[in-house]
Amino acid sequence: MFSILMSSLTDPAYLIPILVSVAVFATLFTVLVPYFETGDLDKRMKSAALERDEIRARERARLNADQSRGSKGGLRAHNNSSVRQVVDQLNLRKALVDDATVAKLRAAGYRTQNALNMFLLARLVLPFVFLAATVVYVFVLEHLVDKPFTVRVLACIVGAYVGFYAPNIFVSNQSKKRQASIKKAWPDALDLMLICVESGVSIEAAMKRVAEEISVQSPPLGEEFVLTTAELSYLQDRRMAFENLGNRTGLDTVKSVTQALIQSERYGTPIAQALRVLAQESRDIRMNEAEKKAAALPPKLTVPMILFFLPVLIAVILGPAMIQVSDNFQGGLPN
Repeated sequence: MFSILMSSLTDPAYLIPILVSVAVFATLFTVLVPYFETGDLDKRMKSAALERDEIRARERARLNADQSRGSKGGLRAHNNSSVRQVVDQLNLRKALVDDATVAKLRAAGYRTQNALNMFLLARLVLPFVFLAATVVYVFVLEHLVDKPFTVRVLACIVGAYVGFYAPNIFVSNQSKKRQASIKKAWPDALDLMLICVESGVSIEAAMKRVAEEISVQSPPLGEEFVLTTAELSYLQDRRMAFENLGNRTGLDTVKSVTQALIQSERYGTPIAQALRVLAQESRDIRMNEAEKKAAALPPKLTVPMILFFLPVLIAVILGPAMIQVSDNFQGGLPN
């Protein structure tokens, strides 16, 4: 019986029809089965879109709550309607605002429309305030009395000029302080982000975690990471979120990292190695700046040493000798 079965299976007359039947069945199965499947791709895409919308709403609400808590009573949380009316009636935006002004305000941490309105109102009011203060100082309190009248008037004009540019000076100082804080903590933030990325965490979760950790060292950098995380959640193009981070900070080291993140998003390149290299470069830049400050210290100390240290040293060293010589001369004189 077994021999008959084996001979039948090895007989080409039986084997060829069996193989042809199997091939036809496999072909029909491959072609027809996809038409009978109920694909759930649209359902999954819709679910992902709904979840993304929920994330956007949640991040927006959390960002607004963080801003209201972190800047309570400041320029970022409240919208002063009276200031807005003054700015709109006098059309100060068209006269005093350009893209550079908005960029400086964002670099200083003032991103809301109310902050811009307060800045414009300050540029409108402060010249008159400084002019009035200078007039009172020069003419009422009678300072600069010995100067000619034209010089006193020029001093009043200079006071008004300083008042006009005082808001710009304030914003510039705030921006420099913010950039210095971010630059100091940036290498450590990259190291933390590298650890998170190498452990398999997404870039949004990594930034969120780094924001929580780095806020103790640099609150401005933590705020920028929180804002970037929110923008990654609700912006249509993720590239814009990374570009906004670089533009807000205005630092070349941050822009290089954002470009690396954009390339990673676009081409799928690994970001860990790039973060490691960029973190080392940022740390080297920070060390070079410290070395420059240390190298510039001796020339800066030359004048204070000449004015304050050398006279004291001369008095301490030559004082006893001069006293002894004076005593010897007095003792050797005849009575």
